[in-house]
Amino acid sequence: MNAHEIDYQIFGEEMQYVELELDPQEAVIAEAGNFMMMDNGIKMDTIFGDGSKQNEGFLGKVLGAGKRLLTGESLFMTIFSNEVQGKKKISFASPYPGKVIPIDLTRYNGKFICQKDAFLCAAKGVSIGIEFSKKLGRGFFGGEGFIMQKVEGDGMAFVHAGGTMARKELQPGEKLKVDTGCIIGFTQTVDYDIEFVGGIRNTIFGGEGLFFATLTGPGTVYIQSLPFSRLASRIHQAAPQGGGKDKGEGSILGGLGDVISGDNRF
Repeated sequence: MNAHEIDYQIFGEEMQYVELELDPQEAVIAEAGNFMMMDNGIKMDTIFGDGSKQNEGFLGKVLGAGKRLLTGESLFMTIFSNEVQGKKKISFASPYPGKVIPIDLTRYNGKFICQKDAFLCAAKGVSIGIEFSKKLGRGFFGGEGFIMQKVEGDGMAFVHAGGTMARKELQPGEKLKVDTGCIIGFTQTVDYDIEFVGGIRNTIFGGEGLFFATLTGPGTVYIQSLPFSRLASRIHQAAPQGGGKDKGEGSILGGLGDVISGDNRF
């Protein structure tokens, strides 16, 4: 497997995007909806799967693409190719506020495991597949279910994180406890399991869920401070309910507080 070699640059602070520079005949693959802008001369095509196994027959490509349905993704991916002479640039943006993380697969023995919606784009030749959990506890309670994504190959891939990203280098036997939704991804040498929080008060009133994710080294782990599920939940809680009025969040006076603060909508 030989992925295309691409140069890149990441722009922005809290709302990042990555700009890739493609030489003639170089290409990049991406999930639908992540495209931002591109130079004239780059051709866009929709393909089955990730395009990493061009020598397989039609049935093999369909079966490979079909596995993506298990992670909630589309059967199709988009490939962008530089079809002209000279270097051309193309950019992809994170779908929500956060960081873009470059993953050089050659540094991680050709494989990186990530949550199902973390993948942003990659050099053509990189394979985007699925990683099944072999542990029932992790499958039922690990937040990501039995299935995570795996990115394999020898090229560059890019994943995105919500909020701020933390990178941890775990030593052999070193354990890190993480909220299950805060995991972006980890190298294949990291052991991933779940652990019961424990304690009646913690379980009922803790507000942090019933389980931690436990990541045991050696290996590299990427953690995000604001999972999209947490952001969406807070937005839903703050949204107007029923009759269209908001919940007066942040004020013990509720609706009266809105009037005092100058919001006189009824």
